[in-house]
Amino acid sequence: MVRLVTLLSITACALFASFAGAAADLSADQVARALAGATAERPANFDGQDLSDLDLRNLDFRHASLHGTNLFASRLVSSNFAGADLEGANLNGAWLMGADFTGARMARASLLSVVILGGEVKAMPIFKGADLRQARMIADLPGADLTGANLAGARIGVDIKNQGMGQMRTDLTGAKLSGTNFSGADLNRTLFSFAVLRDSDLHGANLFRANLTGADLTGADVAEADFTEADLSGTVLHGVRGLDRAHGLDRAANLDKAVR
Repeated sequence: MVRLVTLLSITACALFASFAGAAADLSADQVARALAGATAERPANFDGQDLSDLDLRNLDFRHASLHGTNLFASRLVSSNFAGADLEGANLNGAWLMGADFTGARMARASLLSVVILGGEVKAMPIFKGADLRQARMIADLPGADLTGANLAGARIGVDIKNQGMGQMRTDLTGAKLSGTNFSGADLNRTLFSFAVLRDSDLHGANLFRANLTGADLTGADVAEADFTEADLSGTVLHGVRGLDRAHGLDRAANLDKAVR
């Protein structure tokens, strides 16, 4: 296992080095023309291409495939998708370091196993105010900014049936999630430790075995949310709404250590 992780790290670093020294494969104008020629039956395909450093704001990427696409550059200047329409887009395995999705429309998009390198080159993508309703996401996003994003009905929890190699968790440790809408979302086993969830909407969310240690839920709505086996050690519950209508609190871990 150690050797496998080491090989994966070496491969990731090698790939990053190759990306860092290269210019984008397409210009913003070429991307726009490819999108203009796409149809619902034949959506645009940018799989594996380098789109780093490009200003792609407000473009229509609906149902486009960006599988394994590089959206990051060595100078921390990344692709700008602010306000773009990525509804139903495939971003599985894409390199998202520092990419800006502020206000992007990403309903039903897929972001599985996206690449966020650690160390000196780590830069979280920005999803502030993005529409991620019913999106599917498994990602390592500690400290990421999803303030005011809409993840209603999103599936970012562990999907045991489709994870034969082990349980990959979404990591939102220390993330900025104030005002984020998680209503009806599947957040099972997600890492929220020390995340800021002030005034967030967790109505009906599945928080089974979620790690909420030290998370700030001040003013959040948790009515009908399921906290079964969630870790609530140090979780701030000041002014939380709907706590009397939440489920599984009697089976949550460390409820007595929550801050009320």
